[in-house]
Amino acid sequence: MTHFQIAPSLLAADFARLGEEASNVLAAGANMLHFDVMDNHYVPTLTIGPLVCKSLRNYGIEAKIDVHLMVSPVDDLITQFANAGASRISFHPEASQHVHRSLQRIRGLGMKAGLAINPATSLDVLTHLWSSIDYVLIMAVNPGFGGQPFIPQTLAKIRALRAMISAENIGFSIAVDGGIHADNIELVAKAGADTFIAGSAIFGAEDYGQAIQTLRKRLSNI
Repeated sequence: MTHFQIAPSLLAADFARLGEEASNVLAAGANMLHFDVMDNHYVPTLTIGPLVCKSLRNYGIEAKIDVHLMVSPVDDLITQFANAGASRISFHPEASQHVHRSLQRIRGLGMKAGLAINPATSLDVLTHLWSSIDYVLIMAVNPGFGGQPFIPQTLAKIRALRAMISAENIGFSIAVDGGIHADNIELVAKAGADTFIAGSAIFGAEDYGQAIQTLRKRLSNI
């Protein structure tokens, strides 16, 4: 069975207790932490930056930190997050003037490089970038807000991406972000995803361990 990854989105955590929340969700069985960075420019919301990432490292968080940049421009923040302890960074191709260069920067700083694909963005953007990508983040909602419902058409896009990967005979991860919960995670996995970003489905639960266990139980059916 594919080794599925659960990445709780800290956007849904209690920011007054962020270090504690991060520790608790990792102890509950999460594989990595997902970090939603919004700039009030590329998207209408303003969230968190490199200082918070660095603070979590200083707090003692050693797990992978998966940074999703919903910002424009991207290159300066790539460097700042590398210095703050990020493990992987994804960004939106629409937000970079030179997508290949931004991917090279991420890898050159020792991190995994990903592209985030919006609901209305074609997978064609990946065509000339296969060798520069470590993972693709498929957005199942429009970026900018937490708690949005999953867009059903995302399943067809995931299947199409998995078919493209197979045709190219390459191996990298497909992550899905937006509206992931126990009732749809199995469908998303069957479509071809292996990494699942979940916010309110985990942080909205009273017992993080039980919430993650429920997600994994659904994945065990595959």
